[in-house]
Amino acid sequence: MTEIKNLNHGRETYAVDYGEKFVLKRPLPVFNDEQKQKWLEKQHKTKECIDAIRSVNHTVYNVPNMEFINDDEYQILEERAQGQKLTRDLYLTLSTRQQHEIINSIGTFLVDMNELKEAYPEKNHKITSEFKFDSLMNFVNNRMNKWFKKNEILQMKRFCEQIDSFTYDTYMAWSHGDLNSGNVYYDTKTSTLSFIDFAEAGYHLIYADIFAPLQTDLRIEKRVYEKYIEYHQPALWRMTSLRNQKMQEIMKYRAESVLLKRFLKASQDLRTNPQSEKGVRNTAEKVKFMREQMAAILTLEQKFAKK
Repeated sequence: MTEIKNLNHGRETYAVDYGEKFVLKRPLPVFNDEQKQKWLEKQHKTKECIDAIRSVNHTVYNVPNMEFINDDEYQILEERAQGQKLTRDLYLTLSTRQQHEIINSIGTFLVDMNELKEAYPEKNHKITSEFKFDSLMNFVNNRMNKWFKKNEILQMKRFCEQIDSFTYDTYMAWSHGDLNSGNVYYDTKTSTLSFIDFAEAGYHLIYADIFAPLQTDLRIEKRVYEKYIEYHQPALWRMTSLRNQKMQEIMKYRAESVLLKRFLKASQDLRTNPQSEKGVRNTAEKVKFMREQMAAILTLEQKFAKK
């Protein structure tokens, strides 16, 4: 059997280059027949979504085509996204014009995805219902003192209390569902932005994609939303102006939720008494990362307090 550790793979799929322009994907070799079938069903759903967004035929962004699905061999052939993952480090090296084009492309893509299908009526939503908030509070109240100072714990409790008390009205709209730097590529040679990995595409909270991890990392939430408002068809559903105080809070707390989720994930990997040098080093790196998330939340708090 093929060694998984030698493959370029994710949770369900491994991929190999197929020439310069394509990538061939298969389910992980360890999958049984039932798991392979479910994988195949997900690929057909993904292809439908890719075909739908490509049919919009917008020229300001690219969605690599899924060329074909071979059901018998459990294979798919996709175009490769050209360029590099759109990280903050890459973004900061780009010219003002290139950054503007990226913001325009993201805003256009978000509108096109949302408008592929009708949105559900507005409903009230609590952000902390999206992740294991109880687990986060359990860590803050019972374990955080093993690695953090008292003032840091108090600060974290304040962050959690504020976001947990916040609710807002929102829509469920057709969305990508997983906008992060790993799923968006930028080709500096052609100034082309490409969106990939539509496996999670479906109905999601509309602001979750508009203020997704990608926009939080690049710190372009406000500018992307302004583009969204510019391109969105108001007759389809109501979008609130950024001058509205509630909208300001939505933008702030959506960004904070990204940082809190990362803080929580890192906390779950901490070891109280690591036995090896590597374990000690990993724990120190996790704690450093968690402090960075807290610092980013504080920066957001200060930024919005000035508005």
